[in-house]
Amino acid sequence: MPAPLDPLTLVGRHVRLEPLEPSHAEGLAAAAAIDRSTFTHTLVPDGVPAMQAYIDALLADRDQAKVLPFAQRRTDTGDLVGCTRYLDMHWWRGRTQPDEIEIGGTWLGANAQQTGINTEAKCLLLSHAFETLGVWRVAICTDADNLRSREAILRIGATFEGILRNYRLKYDTAQPEPRQTAVYSVIREEWPTVKTALSNRLDAATRA
Repeated sequence: MPAPLDPLTLVGRHVRLEPLEPSHAEGLAAAAAIDRSTFTHTLVPDGVPAMQAYIDALLADRDQAKVLPFAQRRTDTGDLVGCTRYLDMHWWRGRTQPDEIEIGGTWLGANAQQTGINTEAKCLLLSHAFETLGVWRVAICTDADNLRSREAILRIGATFEGILRNYRLKYDTAQPEPRQTAVYSVIREEWPTVKTALSNRLDAATRA
C-alpha cells in the first residue's frame, strides 16, 4: 500500500488550508451551523459530535493513504470556515507521489461562500498537485444535479468529461441511493493556462 501523503499547510491571501485535526471540530461545527440550506448535495456534519466523528473518519482514511484532508481558515479573521481534501489518488509510475488525484469533499460555511475563498483554495491545491506532487491529472467531481457546484468548477477552468452513472452515493437519503456524478478535470498540459486565469480572477477579487 502506498504511504500516506505528509500533512501540509497551504496559505493564500484569503484562505489558509491546514491539516485537519480533532481540535477543529467545534469551529467547523459553528461554521456549518450558520445556514445549512446550501448543503443539499454535500455531506456536512451538523453539531460538534457529528463533526468530531467526521474528522475521526477522515483521519483514519488519511492514515491508510486514501485522503489528505484540510480545514479551511479565513486569513482575515482566523475563523474556520470549511473543509476540503485530496482523495481518490492513483499511483501509475511506482513513485512515492501520486500521478492522479481528486480534489473534493469541499464545503464552506454560508458566510464564506462567494468570497474568493473557494477559488483560492482550488488554486492552492492545484498548484501543489501539479508543481510539487507532479501529478498528470486532477479530477473534480460533483453530483450531476448540483448546478451551482458544476458552474463553480467550470469557472475554475476544469474541463467537463462526462457523467459517471450510479457512481458514489447521494447524501441525505433515507436509503442508500446511487449518485449520477459529473466529472471534470485539469491535466498537466492545461495547468499553466488555468493557473494564469485563476490568478487573474483572484487579483480582480482582491482589488474589488
